Amino acid sequence: MDPLGARCQFVEVQTLSTWEWQPDPEGEEKEYNFSQQAFLSPFPYREDINRKIVLYNGNVALLNCTAIVNTSNETLTDKNPISESIHTYAGPELRDEMLKLKGCRTGEAKMTKGFNLAARFIIHTVGPKYKTKYRTAAENSLYNCYRNVMQLAKEQAMASVAVCVVSTTKRGYPLEDATHIALRTVRRFLEKYGESIETVVFAVTDTEEPTYRKLLPLYYPRSEEEECASLPLIPTDIGNSEGEPVVPERQIRIAEKPGCLEVDSEAETLDSDLGQVGTHAFSRMEGDVDKQRKLILQGQLSDATMQKQHQRNYNRWLCRARAEDLSDIAALKALYQTGVDMCGRTVMVLVGRNIPVTLIDMEKALLYFIHVMDHITVKEYVMVYFHTLTGEHNHLDSEFLKKLHEIVDTKFKNNLRAFYFVHPSFRSKVSTWFFTTFSVSGMKQKVHHVETLQQLFTCILPEQIDIPPFVLEYDARDRIVCKKKNNQQTVQQILLSKPKTFAKMDDPSLEIKPELLSNRMLKLQYVTFCVTQPISLRNVTYRSVILIESKSKTQ
Repeated sequence: MDPLGARCQFVEVQTLSTWEWQPDPEGEEKEYNFSQQAFLSPFPYREDINRKIVLYNGNVALLNCTAIVNTSNETLTDKNPISESIHTYAGPELRDEMLKLKGCRTGEAKMTKGFNLAARFIIHTVGPKYKTKYRTAAENSLYNCYRNVMQLAKEQAMASVAVCVVSTTKRGYPLEDATHIALRTVRRFLEKYGESIETVVFAVTDTEEPTYRKLLPLYYPRSEEEECASLPLIPTDIGNSEGEPVVPERQIRIAEKPGCLEVDSEAETLDSDLGQVGTHAFSRMEGDVDKQRKLILQGQLSDATMQKQHQRNYNRWLCRARAEDLSDIAALKALYQTGVDMCGRTVMVLVGRNIPVTLIDMEKALLYFIHVMDHITVKEYVMVYFHTLTGEHNHLDSEFLKKLHEIVDTKFKNNLRAFYFVHPSFRSKVSTWFFTTFSVSGMKQKVHHVETLQQLFTCILPEQIDIPPFVLEYDARDRIVCKKKNNQQTVQQILLSKPKTFAKMDDPSLEIKPELLSNRMLKLQYVTFCVTQPISLRNVTYRSVILIESKSKTQ
């Protein structure tokens, strides 16, 4: 104990209010019609379980309990806020102890001492990285995280355990989905093996607390009335008896006695036998189950399932985008709608210079993109990206772009007809080629690199697009520099090849225009070049030169 009383900052778990006594944040009394209750809740009201649950908004490292949970990566070196806080309070001994663990695989749980923490032990676990097409694997891994944490707590006879949110934002797992798995897994474990565990604390942050408060009544109703009210909100997929996610396609349908379901021998009666007739899989009016599963293995039916999962994930992001305050991102004016292109398609403008990647919350930027683009992408559209005068702090990394591509709805990709990349650099061209070739499919042929605004105006009329002033200035300046450079090179080449066809023109009053004039009567061509710097060739200095070349052999 520090003589100055430094440990007064630690929080005793016994002083926290259990879920049973925490008031409903809405504070409204509701009336329920029990006569309409057709079936029982899979998570009935259990006062004994509610007394064990605590929702705590604060730092899990400060809790004085038997064990706390640390979420990390496979090498146990992750630098997320939870892990860093635990290391800070535990001291350097924890880092040395974790080196002896030699890592931890996704879904596993390993234990160390708490060292300088108030908690005696630390249970380390590794949450999964979330990708839509691997959603089932991510769900199972996250379930294993919570299950193994609780199993370890039971094996070590721990009285209390504080569980942080294992699925960190960095790993991309949707918070609401992860919360369902966490609450469901702990509930099922306490129902079967919770005799020795007195307290389970869900330690959350300000961002996570509203989601936990919304979903806790579904799995831990505090009264029969709340159980009844929560029943319609419980998701259809609640896992098996252990809370583990279930994939119907992977279930084995071989029974011990084909032709009848297994029934408890003690409760077997003639009525129950007759009641089971005609209810098993082989007597239902349905297609060939084996054929359907064979098609799934061949990848012919998995696309539809994957598309449904992707749509659900996108809808969750869209709901977040509509609910969150994104005014700070909108103030950047990095994404806006303008007119239409030559084909009448909506034009969306993205200004790279207005995206300070290192200074803003990129998740909020992603939400703003979804919020703005959702109603635009219902029909065909094009995007114009101005790469003009961007720096390193404006460049989006490939991981963010891949995440964006995975999250957005299919209409974003299908209705995008062209992506105009204005003022690209050599580096951006190479990066774009690699990204569209190896990371995303179907985008490569839609990307068009546009060197000047004049090229862009061949697809979109100037009055149909709102271009930032700095882009116009840059393009005009760049065009003048290129024109002078090209004129100088042309004059030098022609002077070296046909020196006798030039006359010295030093009259400053002469109007010089880089254009071709034809005189059919004299059968001559006059080409005038403006020279920015005097050119000395063969002891002759040219400031402005005019080419006089005859087409007639008699001349």
